[in-house]
Amino acid sequence: METEEILLEAEERMENAVEALHNAFGSVRTGRASGKVLDRIRVDYYGAMTPINQLAGVKAPDAHLLVIEPWDKSSLKSIERAIMESDLGVTPSNDGMVIRLPFPELTEERRRELVKLCKGYAEDARVSVRNARRDANTALSKAEKASEITEDDLRRGENDVQKLTDKYIAKIDEAFKAKEAEVMEI
Repeated sequence: METEEILLEAEERMENAVEALHNAFGSVRTGRASGKVLDRIRVDYYGAMTPINQLAGVKAPDAHLLVIEPWDKSSLKSIERAIMESDLGVTPSNDGMVIRLPFPELTEERRRELVKLCKGYAEDARVSVRNARRDANTALSKAEKASEITEDDLRRGENDVQKLTDKYIAKIDEAFKAKEAEVMEI
């Protein structure tokens, strides 16, 4: 396997780790109501587990309220049940037409818990990046042992992999700092 191929594969895995981190951060509730908090909730819709955003329109009329308007009114109860069973910590109110999700102000304690949760997500992403580095270095070593690349190529490749790792770890740290500031903002 060529050095460039190994580097490209490692970079792709690192990019996926950062993307997964952004998705995880999107589902963490901040001081504002956002439809992204519903992305991981699945509703049993005629036997198929379906995301809420595929069953209904989700609007945020103000900073502390989400309104879910199902396209099929018969799915209203299923959506309400899925929200109640989730770990969202919000009680939905159903008026027969729409579901309203009032988001109360976050307490200081809850904000700190959310920051801890985000810190865990960031650490998971760092571990994924480091695993990609390890796999790339292993692939480079195997290629050198099989005489596919020279020892100089191996050293250069390892340096390039480390530069990629540093770049993506910095991206993760930057994303975590931004999310921490967003969560702690009152």
